[in-house]
Parts: sequence; C-alpha cells; structure tokens
Amino acid sequence: MKSVMLMPKTFKVILEPQPEGGYTAFVPELPDVISEGETKEEAVANIKDAIEGYVQTMKEMGWPLPVVEEVTVDVQVA
Repeated sequence: MKSVMLMPKTFKVILEPQPEGGYTAFVPELPDVISEGETKEEAVANIKDAIEGYVQTMKEMGWPLPVVEEVTVDVQVA
C-alpha cells in the first residue's frame, strides 16, 4: 500500500451569530461547505469535519480544489 503524505492547508472560516442562538460557519474558499453549532467551539469543530469531508471527496473524484483570490475593500458606512 502506498503511503500518502498529508499536507496541512489553512482555510478561512467565517462564524456568523444567529438571532435564534448558535453560529453558522462557512468557508469562502469552499462555497459548498457550511455548518453550524450551538457554540463557537462546536461550530468550528463541525466546519472542520465538513471541510475534511469535502476535501476528501474532491480528491477521490480527481477534482481540484477551487482557487480563490482574497482582497480587502474599504467602504464608507454611516
């Protein structure tokens, strides 16, 4: 069996508090990946599992991960 070397990859995760409580977590680089949790810690743990599953599926299907470019935009707000 061939050994596969795992390489770490960092993904930016956005946590959005929900009015009814809890948090929604999403990954701008992986728009299909979204999760939630009652606490920040639970939301982060859940999104980590979702990311790992998504990346594994992409690898199994032979599909490349999306390539994104991040920029910062300044806007005026009242």
